[in-house]
Amino acid sequence: MEVTAMVFEKFNQPLAMRKFPVPNLTEGELLVKVEAAGVCGSDVHMWEGRDPRIRLPMILGHEGVGEIVELKGEKKDIHGTPLKIGDKVLWNRSLTCGHCYFCKVKMDPSLCTNRWVYGIHTTCSDPPHLTGNYAEYLLLVAESDIFKIESDVDLKTLVPASCSGATAAHAFDLSGMESGDSVLIQGVGPLGIFAVAFARSYGASQIITIGGTEERLNMAQSFGATHRLNRHQLSKKERKEAVMALTLGRGVDLAFEMAGEPEALKECISLVRNGGACVSAGFGEPHGTIELDCFHDLNRKNLRLQGIWVSDVRHTHMAIQLILNRSQDFKRLITHTFPLAQANEAIRVMKSKEAVKAVLLPHR
Repeated sequence: MEVTAMVFEKFNQPLAMRKFPVPNLTEGELLVKVEAAGVCGSDVHMWEGRDPRIRLPMILGHEGVGEIVELKGEKKDIHGTPLKIGDKVLWNRSLTCGHCYFCKVKMDPSLCTNRWVYGIHTTCSDPPHLTGNYAEYLLLVAESDIFKIESDVDLKTLVPASCSGATAAHAFDLSGMESGDSVLIQGVGPLGIFAVAFARSYGASQIITIGGTEERLNMAQSFGATHRLNRHQLSKKERKEAVMALTLGRGVDLAFEMAGEPEALKECISLVRNGGACVSAGFGEPHGTIELDCFHDLNRKNLRLQGIWVSDVRHTHMAIQLILNRSQDFKRLITHTFPLAQANEAIRVMKSKEAVKAVLLPHR
């Protein structure tokens, strides 16, 4: 049997439909039928050549959910439940070595020096070829962390749990947020909308969003944002005046940069109260610098500035639970679906922000 995949061969050029043989499995490996694959903003950045980690040619796609169609030997999910053919599963996007300094000593696998990700670090030029989710089937290596999906939830709503959902979960995990805190979220793409949902679940008193797309601002409001500021309609000065008016002149307790833009981070820092925190999770690849006044922006404010790099299995679990608890809301996050052959159109609507979240359905 041959498997169809959409292959990324040249930067800023259309993905090409290619055929690959089904690989022979080794002990502990799974072959899954990809039922839904997320088209992430990071995929767009890779397609544009902004991510230094990739090796062409490759099959994009680090977000996926599907059904086990072949299993070699015994494999269990993260709860220790044996897996079998026919099970619906979601897999953690990354794999870590489990034995480096960060895995063993600091217990922070997200910083593993040997970490790799399906559909990011993987080329399809060598066997087993099927290493990204823009394909009909994907081979999961034995070390993959698997989540068995027991619920009758629409599988495609779970797709973003493994990337934007998990990254947002990591941001809140390290934020130190307390119930009743006021929160600012800069950026209202999938990452920012997950942040809105987490802020609400953590008990935020105010959730102020800043974004430039009305559809996305509307969606953020439906997920729990209490205030929305359109950066195309309000100047930076007007946005600051609005935030200060809402927080009795202090600034927010916590600001989350979820946009991946240097000026968004700079603005977040300016809107945090003295003694507050700014959490930056939007930068998935190099994308510019900012200038800070070390006295006024950092020391005088006693500011805690927290960077977020990717996520770990714990955070994927947090994101899945959030989606399962609000499945009807997260159905609306998926605004566009496409068959596999239209992967280029899916990338286009994500790049133009016509879509909040696009998903490929390889077997539609």
